[in-house]
Order: sequence, then structure tokens, then C-alpha cells
Amino acid sequence: MDLNQDKSNDQEEQIADKSATDKLSILVVSGLSGSGKTSVLNILEDLGYYSIDNLPLSLLPNAAHKLVNESGICRIALGVDIRTPRADLSNFVEMHESLKATYGNHAVKIVYVTAQNSTLIARFNATRRVHPLMLQDTDSDHAKHIAFNLPAAIKKEVELLEPVASHADIRMDTSNLNIHQLKDNLREYVGVNNQIVINLLSFGFKYGSPMDADFVFDVRILPNPHWNPELRNATGLDAEVATFFADCPEVSEMTDDIERFLTRWLPEFLHNNRHTVTVAIGCTGGKHRSVFIADNLQRRLVDTMPQGIKVLAKHREKSRW
Repeated sequence: MDLNQDKSNDQEEQIADKSATDKLSILVVSGLSGSGKTSVLNILEDLGYYSIDNLPLSLLPNAAHKLVNESGICRIALGVDIRTPRADLSNFVEMHESLKATYGNHAVKIVYVTAQNSTLIARFNATRRVHPLMLQDTDSDHAKHIAFNLPAAIKKEVELLEPVASHADIRMDTSNLNIHQLKDNLREYVGVNNQIVINLLSFGFKYGSPMDADFVFDVRILPNPHWNPELRNATGLDAEVATFFADCPEVSEMTDDIERFLTRWLPEFLHNNRHTVTVAIGCTGGKHRSVFIADNLQRRLVDTMPQGIKVLAKHREKSRW
């Protein structure tokens, strides 16, 4: 009996079972220094990938195994570049084939990020950062030449990364892309939808305004159930408070106005590289008015927001009720 074969079959069955519910995606992200590889990894992280930058190439199989089989993570982006040991780069093809054999051809993709030489040079000059090859192997005459010549360092990097570039499934030239265009292109390449989370946050002004709010609506002008002894211990989630507000047309009018504003402008965040928007609604204590309006807005917006926007209601002062 071949124990290694049995172990491999068991692993493949586990991966197949997992893929039935969550599509496995392992992206090896590489590219030239200054091309935007780190930005790509950051965007992938925003899109739900577990991203690791500057991982030695020889550790990729172990990292993938731990994340997929032990942690149950289905979307992984592993950054590899010229900083990895040279011996690792020479074994890239073997490592790549091993990953595909283990997880399947469709699950493993190579993303290679590049840019025109003139763009790379301009970026290094603008940031005044040192090319990684300028800090390595300065003993030989050729290395000393690289250390003081940025174009030569870029040329050498292209040669060293050729095994990665030649196997790339996705090549991205960032020379003429801004960060928003880069995100749109990457999302299209990897087939991930852009999800926006809208947090409707009720709060009490007497405990301080939320510092991370994108919009703040003050509803303290509305009638306050706190002054009704029978409602003082209730909250904006209770039916008796809803009955109280049903007799206050201004509550409905303000809720309608806020809804119209949010319905008009929140979808624009889909096109503005945003992933979380916090809409804070405050009353005095964060127990009645703001809670009632936040909860009602959440139920309304769930039905009216376009696909890709998730709406949640949160109540900051709930622990004080």
C-alpha cells in the first residue's frame, strides 16, 4: 500500500469537498519592483483574499497547505518578488507544478505585475526608494554597476523573474493605471464582485460622536420617548416605541429624507474604491430615536440598494440599555 498516495488522495478529496461550497483561489502575485505589486495585494485583501507579501518562494507550498487545509481559507494571495532567495526563483517551475497538482489548474493562478521602464524609473525617482537589487551582492564588479545604475537593476530583475513571468496567467501593465482603474481591472481578472458594507450606526451624543463616521445625522429634534415613564425602559426596537412614533409624522418624514439621501448617494461609493461606509444616526442617549430610525432604514435599504451593497444596523450604546 502506498501511504503517500493515500494521503494525497485524502487531501484531494478534502479540497474537492471544500470547493463544492467555496471556490478555491490561490493567487501567486509577483512582478517588478515599483510596478504596483504591493497595491495589487492590498486590493486583493480588500476583495476578501488572505494576503501575505514577501514570502520566500520555497515556503509557498507549506503556506498554502496551512491556510487551506488547516485554517479553511479559500482565497489566498501570496506575494513573491526579487527579494526571495535566488535558489527559490530557479525552482519556480517545480513549485508551480506542485501547487497545481495539489489544488488543481483552475485554483492556482500567477498574477504578474509590470510597467514600462520609463514609468518604473520615474516612480523610483519620485519616491526616492532604493531598488532591492541595489542592496544585494555588491562584491562583484557587475553587481557594483547595478548598485549605482537603476536601469541596469531593472533589466537584471526582469531576467531573474523570467521563470515567473513566462508562466503568468494574468499580466497587468500598470504604466497608465490609477489605483481605481487597477482595482477595476483586477476585480474583473479574478472574478470578484466589489461589495460595499453600509453600517447604519445608532449612537448617543452624550457618549460622544463616532470618530469613524462618514455621515452623521442628528435626530435629537424628534419627540423623545424617554420622557414617557412607560417607555423609558424600552428601546427603539420595541413595538410600544414604534407605536409612539407612529403618532409623530416628523419621525416618518425625517426617516424618508435620510433614506432618499442615502439611496441617491450610497451607490456612488461602488465606483469610488470604498468598501465600508458608516452612516451614524444620533440622539441623546442612543436608545430610542436613533435606534428606531437606524433599524427602519436598514430594512428599507436592504430592498432598494443595488447588488453589491450589504446593509447592516448596529447600535453602539446597546450595552448601556
